Amino acid sequence: MSPSFYQVPSACPFLHCSRSCQPSPFPWLLWHGRRVPKLNRPPDQRRALLRGLTTQLLKYGRIKTTRARASAMRKYVDKMITLAKDGSLHKRRQALGFIYEKQIVHALFAEVPDRYGDRNGGYTRIIRTLPRRGDNAPMAYIELV
Repeated sequence: MSPSFYQVPSACPFLHCSRSCQPSPFPWLLWHGRRVPKLNRPPDQRRALLRGLTTQLLKYGRIKTTRARASAMRKYVDKMITLAKDGSLHKRRQALGFIYEKQIVHALFAEVPDRYGDRNGGYTRIIRTLPRRGDNAPMAYIELV
């Protein structure tokens, strides 16, 4: 016997509707809360921007950028640090495919296990700062903890 939410009614109770108004039987297929930050760019430019920002943050440790870019970049920086914590050859090659500079990847894989070995996530900190002077865009510093 199947659960009640798998049963599709024969007709919609609303006369104006031509489809079934039942909730989805597979709630994990919904896209609520999964929107990608667009950053006003097409997908290839957006990926290149995030790769460049991630490379610069791992190189300098702290950069100043807009709040939207900092929030979007945080996911990728945390992923690179998580790859470096594992330290296997496969993870190193994945990081080399994302980060632009080879020396940064080697330094990252050498430094991260000691620095973040006992920390489970939360490798970056976003500090809000004054808006940018020209266009009043909200700015922030993003730094490695």
